[in-house]
Amino acid sequence: MHEMSLAEGVRGIVEDAARAHPGRKIAAVVLEIGALAAVEVEALTFCLDVVLRGSVAEGARVDVETTPGTGWCMQCAANVPIAALYDACPHCGSYQVQPTGGTEMRVKALELE
Repeated sequence: MHEMSLAEGVRGIVEDAARAHPGRKIAAVVLEIGALAAVEVEALTFCLDVVLRGSVAEGARVDVETTPGTGWCMQCAANVPIAALYDACPHCGSYQVQPTGGTEMRVKALELE
């Protein structure tokens, strides 16, 4: 389950932010997760609940924003929407589609109290 290591990485970012703003508590963590990022959101939120216990973000709200998958079709020479890695181009049916978006995961924002 790589979601636990992702949650620990988020905790590190949260702790760095808390050190930059002493005396403030983290009220919310906003994550941006791409549709193609291979992250189980439910598992990640469970892991975050566990790793944030006892930290400045204990009890913080976790908001997840999902970004759509996109790719570059080499046959069409066009950006196309894709729902999964290795999907065919919805226009021409080619499987020569290079993912260009939706593969990332990042901490988009932290809300402080």
